[in-house]
Amino acid sequence: MADLNRRELEVLRLVARGRRNKAIALDLGITESTVKFRVAGVLRKLGVSSRGEAAALALSAGLDGQPAPDPRAVP
Repeated sequence: MADLNRRELEVLRLVARGRRNKAIALDLGITESTVKFRVAGVLRKLGVSSRGEAAALALSAGLDGQPAPDPRAVP
């Protein structure tokens, strides 16, 4: 998980929640092509071959499947 950048972690959290690429794109305000690119990078960096494996690793590593809070948001 340490090799993943912020955006890859955001995508992984949403993958772990079972979201599809189109929904992830809408949630993050990026294109579906960008999501596919990010998911491929996540799979490669984690050394897994499927979204399910990536999600299982994320959940076992303590990623709760919830989107990361916006650091610009005022508490």
